Amino acid sequence: MQKIKILISAIIFSFSFSQLSFAQSVEEIIKGRKAMFSENYQTAKKISILLKSNKIEEAKPLMKKMSENYKKLLDYFPDNTKEGFNTEALPSIWENKDEFNALMQKASDDMIKLASSIDTAEDLRAAQKDLMWSNCSACHDRFRKPH
Repeated sequence: MQKIKILISAIIFSFSFSQLSFAQSVEEIIKGRKAMFSENYQTAKKISILLKSNKIEEAKPLMKKMSENYKKLLDYFPDNTKEGFNTEALPSIWENKDEFNALMQKASDDMIKLASSIDTAEDLRAAQKDLMWSNCSACHDRFRKPH
């Protein structure tokens, strides 16, 4: 009987949790992804400043935070958020969803690589360019409206 109660509780919790994501409005999703991209940009700038000051250990947690944000962003592009609320996302995101998702995953993985290899990198600037800023450019060039 206890196992049945636990199973029922788990099902109810799972259903309730999944309903939360459906309860988010299109506006909340679009604003949420814009905020997360903005946060990553601000974090990347902080990382650059820290690395220039040779404060590598202070930069590492920020790299891991960016990595986690890229993973979260995979869930911020449902079909019903293609337009509205000043989104800068291009239709190519949904037309090439696998490519976009792979780029977000690569950006996440590259931030972890940067955090783990930065101690031994001879050229911090090159490592940062290759493993951080190049992902931003690749995404913006293909999936974001030009400014």
